[in-house]
Amino acid sequence: MKDTGPGTLIVAAAPIGRPEDASPRLASALAGAAVVAAEDTRRVRRLATALGVTLAGRTVSYYDDVEQARVPGLLASLRSGDDVLLVTDAGMPGVSDPGYRLVAAAAAAGLRVTVLPGPSAVTAALAVSGLPSDRFCFEGFPPRRDGPRARRFAELAAEPRTLVFFEAARRAGATLAGLAGAFGPDRRAAVCRELSKTHEEIRRGTLGELAEWAADGLLGEVTLVVAGRGQAPAMDAAAAAAEVAAREAAGMPRKEAIAAVAKETGLRKREVYDAVVVARRR
Repeated sequence: MKDTGPGTLIVAAAPIGRPEDASPRLASALAGAAVVAAEDTRRVRRLATALGVTLAGRTVSYYDDVEQARVPGLLASLRSGDDVLLVTDAGMPGVSDPGYRLVAAAAAAGLRVTVLPGPSAVTAALAVSGLPSDRFCFEGFPPRRDGPRARRFAELAAEPRTLVFFEAARRAGATLAGLAGAFGPDRRAAVCRELSKTHEEIRRGTLGELAEWAADGLLGEVTLVVAGRGQAPAMDAAAAAAEVAAREAAGMPRKEAIAAVAKETGLRKREVYDAVVVARRR
């Protein structure tokens, strides 16, 4: 006998790169949900195929331009007893992707909302950035226009927490230059490109260095992580010198070891070099 109670809104994280990062629970939900609300219906079908499951339920597009208009129909499905699975192209719905309005409406209507946790570019970038992660804030996409973007960065310049931004690859260079102008060129940062994909790249350094590196444009999905004001380096100069010594002992040339440690810690090469010289005099 069919349960006549209301259905559940299932907010599910989708892989940000590799389909194999999907959880078994996501595969099961894709196969079992009566309604799948997807940012891109073609992508969710490709994901289902990659996971070896068939979408048995109805698939509904749920992207920015139709998000608000879709809410009443999806609430009606929930009230009639259908489970609705909400997914975006990558990552967690509602995190700079459609989802917030439906979740808020379902909660306000007293309907059950649950989550299938999983991949997120925000926490993935933070984890590999080498920057403090005990306190951070997510700022989404910066304004596209120069004036509003400059004002936003000026407001954030004194923020003590690590900041995480999404940005389009073609605008990454200009955004890094804007951040360097507002925060100072020596503020530490990391550019995380194509996270979890074949051509994943993590570039660490100062905002000035990264802006120069990205000036000609980047490719792929980009997440920026920027140190908060006043944050101490993840490794001090003395510890960096010890790390250089350890890499030299393992066979790495000193110059290469200094460059690698400087890149990984956000310290300047000169700082690491001077610390190595001081350590050798002791």
